[in-house]
Amino acid sequence: MKNPLIKRLPRELKSELGKYLIIFLFITGTIAIVSGWNVAGSSMSTAYDESFETYQIEDGNFELAAKADSNLLDDLETADRTIYENFYIEHETKEVDSTLRMFQKRDKVDLECLMDGKFPASQDEIAIDRMYADNNDLKVGDTLTVGNDKFTISGLVALSDYSALFSNPSDMMFDAMKFGVAIVTPDCFESLGESGLHYNYSWKYQERPKDDNEAKELSDDFMDTLSEQAAAHANAVSSYIPQYSNQAIHFTGDDIKGDTTFINIFLYIVVVIIAFIFAITTSNTIVKEANVIGTLRATGYTKGELVRHYMTMPILVTLAAAIAGNILGYTLLKDFAASAYYGSYSLPTYVTLWNSKAFIRTTVVPLLIMLVINFLILVRKLSLSPLKFIRRDLSRKTKKKAFRLNTKIGIMNRFRIRVIFQNIPNYITIFIGIFFANAILLFGMMFTPMLDHYQNVITSNLLANHQYLLKAPMETAETDAEKYAVASLKTLEGKLKSEEVTVYGIEKDSHYVSLHLNDKDEVAISDAYANKHNIQVGDTITLKEEFSSKEYEFHVKEIYEYPAALSVFMNIDQFDTAFDHPSDYFNGYFSNEKITDIDEMYIATEITEDDLTKTSRQLKLSMGKMMSIFLAFGIIMFMMIVYLLSKIIIEKNAQSISMAKILGYRNREINQIYIVPTAIVVILSMFITVPVSNWAIGHICNYFFKEYPGYLPYYTAPSIFIKMAVLGVVSYAVIAFFQTRRVKKIPLADALKNVE
Repeated sequence: MKNPLIKRLPRELKSELGKYLIIFLFITGTIAIVSGWNVAGSSMSTAYDESFETYQIEDGNFELAAKADSNLLDDLETADRTIYENFYIEHETKEVDSTLRMFQKRDKVDLECLMDGKFPASQDEIAIDRMYADNNDLKVGDTLTVGNDKFTISGLVALSDYSALFSNPSDMMFDAMKFGVAIVTPDCFESLGESGLHYNYSWKYQERPKDDNEAKELSDDFMDTLSEQAAAHANAVSSYIPQYSNQAIHFTGDDIKGDTTFINIFLYIVVVIIAFIFAITTSNTIVKEANVIGTLRATGYTKGELVRHYMTMPILVTLAAAIAGNILGYTLLKDFAASAYYGSYSLPTYVTLWNSKAFIRTTVVPLLIMLVINFLILVRKLSLSPLKFIRRDLSRKTKKKAFRLNTKIGIMNRFRIRVIFQNIPNYITIFIGIFFANAILLFGMMFTPMLDHYQNVITSNLLANHQYLLKAPMETAETDAEKYAVASLKTLEGKLKSEEVTVYGIEKDSHYVSLHLNDKDEVAISDAYANKHNIQVGDTITLKEEFSSKEYEFHVKEIYEYPAALSVFMNIDQFDTAFDHPSDYFNGYFSNEKITDIDEMYIATEITEDDLTKTSRQLKLSMGKMMSIFLAFGIIMFMMIVYLLSKIIIEKNAQSISMAKILGYRNREINQIYIVPTAIVVILSMFITVPVSNWAIGHICNYFFKEYPGYLPYYTAPSIFIKMAVLGVVSYAVIAFFQTRRVKKIPLADALKNVE
């Protein structure tokens, strides 16, 4: 026989349409975003993984100080390892403020994907990176001057070895606005000369390593061979980057896969909160329908049948939301997620792939979470005897007298305190919900101000407006220029990954870096280095050379304010002694004015303000869309949770409110009794959860920031807390307005219902 309880479901849906519609729309929106991100992310991840074979991505690259002769290349190549020339020329552009790294079109290694237009066919044509073009408003047919040469943009491409535009593997963040890559014809490349030329070589194994461990073993062996052979042929290794540690190649894939994991966890947290809201609303319904439930149990209905009945609406709403969310995710939101990735990375063209994992993550798992939480709470709630339900005695413990409140407390305040204690479960859920909402809201609001603050701190603490790194010592007539020596060492592998540290040798009485070092073994370190690696004055640090096992120990005398990079500062005499250089050695200049009398071919690198602020600039460009989503989500979640649970509190106390009206209390006084307590809890929750959220987000950000090279300090602008407080108060004011209207609509006749 058909279960007659099914007939109650349409009536229940109609009577609680507002509640179910809000929850449906919220879950639909959440699943749509997560589903779209899963589909786009998994499709792009597959295309990224396949690109290693499709585009013959290198297994590593190294740069030499001079072009390798044929004998050196013969000594480096083996039956399992092939070396390819992969030279590039780097120059500044005229039409846009940027640096462009140009390769000749490759046909054996690191192939390119054509996104628009055509590959260059003549000496005056160039194909530039698609994302670099988008960020600088360049398109096919435009003219671009690189160095002293003028080109016509023939096409937009994605270079397989530059899916993330890192100009330097030690950078914390890539820069897709002021750094780009491009390809030209071989004839054009030859005609560009040696100015800005880098002798870069790529290698590939016959069989790709099984994992990073094998790749590291092969790479370490090859690095030793390369160092020995380069020295034997009177050459020097300038850089060495195995593929597994090349951020320009791997950052994109790691980020896409990390985003997918993060956004799935975000969905599950939201569903857990919604499941508890459903469970609380259902528990409230059970209290209202206690007599009916007791009668049904007494007439033969089992506990299991009632549990299934009360679970039906939450499951149906979640299922409908999952279906609608997946449809939106697989259509509209997929393209939104893809555009976000294409706005950050130079990815090749991808094909949308439908996979079962995305369906399981966005439909099956949320349904299971909803099922389990509601099942456990309902089983416990409905485990009482039929007689207890008929008597409306749903307490599990013997009723005790209500605890006494001081009679000096006014009657209205005592009433409010009673209301708070009677609704403790609801208020606990409000507190937890507000915590998650504030955490999401804070994450959405703090990112841009944090990056602006980081950028301001860096620009306020520059060593000089221009830092020049020379290929060979060269003199200049620029009176503002000051010599310095610089070397690059690596931190030891430990709790944090090994990363590059720049070691400066500073002249005595420097105009640019003021040190107070006495002992020859004393050094100063940048505050970025100290903060990231938790180093204090008096500690001893150990660094190693990148291409050998030689280690250096330094005693930290001073923390120098320089947040832009991980750096060590010492007197230039100490530098010459430590690194075995002659006393007049230098390889760089500090200068507040641009140096114009040194030929560009002798300048290895010029570090400017733009180079130091690329992290903040790129993160704002990449994360803008994501932050707006978190901001909207936090506000919506806050309002939804507070509205639904405050609504439950009023419905739960409808009979008492009706009785108060009969006794002569006005609506304003009733609002003070039943709405003001919720306001107090909400405001207290906000004051407590905002600093807790800030603490939690700070620890999470610092943990993830430490995984990246360089240093990005966590910072929350004080104005954000004010904005959060204003948003919370305004949001609750809107909710309170609707709840006061609900109080007005409660009829006096409710006081006569369910009288025991």
